[in-house]
Amino acid sequence: MVHALGEIHRILKPNGTLIDLRPIDGDLRSIEVASMAGCQIAGRLNGLPGDMGDDEAAFKAMDEVKSRGWFISKKEDSFPYFYYWDTPSEMKEVLDKDWDGANTLDIDVYQKTSSIWASANADARVRVRVTIQIARWEKGLSPIFVRE
Repeated sequence: MVHALGEIHRILKPNGTLIDLRPIDGDLRSIEVASMAGCQIAGRLNGLPGDMGDDEAAFKAMDEVKSRGWFISKKEDSFPYFYYWDTPSEMKEVLDKDWDGANTLDIDVYQKTSSIWASANADARVRVRVTIQIARWEKGLSPIFVRE
C-alpha cells in the first residue's frame, strides 16, 4: 500500500488532494428495522477474525506516508452509510451471496429482525449501518523511492 500511495503522490499535482474514503471494517455493524415510526436495533453482524487486517494495513500505510512527509492530514471524519432491503430475507440472501463471508448473521439476530419487521409499519425496511471514514490529505514533500 505504501508503494501505491507513493505512485499517487508522484502523479498528484503540487498541493493536490488525496481523499481517503473507506468503510471501517472493524466497526460493529448494526442491523436495524427502520420506518417512519422510528428505528429499532435488532442486533449486529459478526465480523470474521481476520476482518480487520485490511483496516490495520491501510491505517499503517497512511501513518507511514505521513511520517515520510508525502501527505499531510488536513481533515478526518466519519459518517454512517446504510444498506437497505425491503425484507429480512432479502438482506440475508445478499449477505450470504454477495458479502463474501466478510460478515455473518446469527440465526437469533435474523429471527429477531424478522419479528421486528413483521410487527412494524408497512413502510418498514431492514438496513445495515456501516461507518465510513473520510479523510482529506494534501500532497507533501517529494518521496525518495527506494526499492524494498
